[in-house]
Amino acid sequence: MTEQEALPRGTETLLIVDDQETVWDFLIEALQNLGYSVLLAENGEDAVAIYRDNPSQIDLVLLDMVMPRLGGHGTFYQIRAIDPEAKILLSSGFVQEGAVQDLLDNGAAGFIAKPHRLPKLTRAIRDVLDGKPVTGQL
Repeated sequence: MTEQEALPRGTETLLIVDDQETVWDFLIEALQNLGYSVLLAENGEDAVAIYRDNPSQIDLVLLDMVMPRLGGHGTFYQIRAIDPEAKILLSSGFVQEGAVQDLLDNGAAGFIAKPHRLPKLTRAIRDVLDGKPVTGQL
């Protein structure tokens, strides 16, 4: 079995919110190869608009914490205002623990550090989608 075959697969729709093109390219291709449908928002404002237009179709939001125009905090709370049950997995390479803990305390599904390691990221996504706790949050 190859490493790609061993990764958790799915058919859900994911909204990737990140301002780094290298992250999009990697994540979109990898997640689509695992069966997921992937939507992309380049900033928080776009993410809120996409979620508002498709709330029942987005199964999970992978949310970068540090972005221009509307950062992770504002995006999180605006999406949760649209859908209090939205599954939001936080992600960042540059964030202080307290900033993430506030969102975890308010319903974020978990946190995964950048750079993304595909096995860990896909396991965290699958766990959130399956209603399991994400381990090793911070």
